[in-house]
This record gives sequence, structure tokens and C-alpha cells, in this order.
Amino acid sequence: MFELECGRYRHYKGNEYTVLGVALHSETLEKIVVYRADYGDRGLWVRPLSMFQEMVEISGVQKARFQYLDD
Repeated sequence: MFELECGRYRHYKGNEYTVLGVALHSETLEKIVVYRADYGDRGLWVRPLSMFQEMVEISGVQKARFQYLDD
């Protein structure tokens, strides 16, 4: 349904997360990624799909905010 594979991802800062799925915001219908931290208290997080998939600039180098990990 949505253009994001469930599974494990690494954030550009190094922490790993498991994407549980993509939901729709009830009012705006914006696509929202639901994911769980694979560290600490393993809290749940949400982030707009567009932001989850965007590139960020680190020391002048473009990197994916989240990179899919092949398990």
C-alpha cells in the first residue's frame, strides 16, 4: 500500500529501529511511519513518511536519514 518496507533501519546518527508499518494521519491523511527503537526502553515513535525517507547533509555529504538493513 505504501512505499516503505517494514523491517530494521539504521538512523544516520547510528541507532537502529524496526519499522512496524505506515499509518495515515486521521485528519490530514498524511502517511506516518510507526517504528520502535531497538535500544533502551524500546519506545514507539512516529515520523512523517516524507521526513523518514529524506536525505540529510552531514559534514557536506548527503546521506539517507534512515537506511534499510538487510537482516
